[in-house]
Amino acid sequence: MRAKITYAVTAAVLVVYFVLVGSRGVLLIQNGTPVTVTFGVAVLILPVIGVWFLWKNTQFVRNANRLAAELDAEGGLPVDELRRTASGRIDRDSADEVFARRKAETEAAPDDWRSWFRLAVAYHDARDTPRARKAMQRAIALHDGKPSQA
Repeated sequence: MRAKITYAVTAAVLVVYFVLVGSRGVLLIQNGTPVTVTFGVAVLILPVIGVWFLWKNTQFVRNANRLAAELDAEGGLPVDELRRTASGRIDRDSADEVFARRKAETEAAPDDWRSWFRLAVAYHDARDTPRARKAMQRAIALHDGKPSQA
């Protein structure tokens, strides 16, 4: 729940920032000189890119949560079997062991979105966020019946 609140607050702050930046871009364009119009257009591009990025990330999180809820209802969520250090961090060797099992499971069933979901969790636990995101995107695409990149 804390992660959802943090995400919502961050998204709200970004939206306020996009509005402020956008209004400055409009003011620059209204000034009417070639330099300010150029800067105004450039400034307006930033909020557009930011809104697109925020939208894509929000879609990703919602889709991942949808898959997690479905997997939880099936009783297929991965069990947290990782050892932790005294400070509470995941032990790297433990994460590597679980990752090896999840990778083998995914290689045995490459078209099963459930195995890709569990692999994404294992990547995340192993602190490999880019691969965790790719694996989750693959799980979402397989679940929704969309073509995905290998």
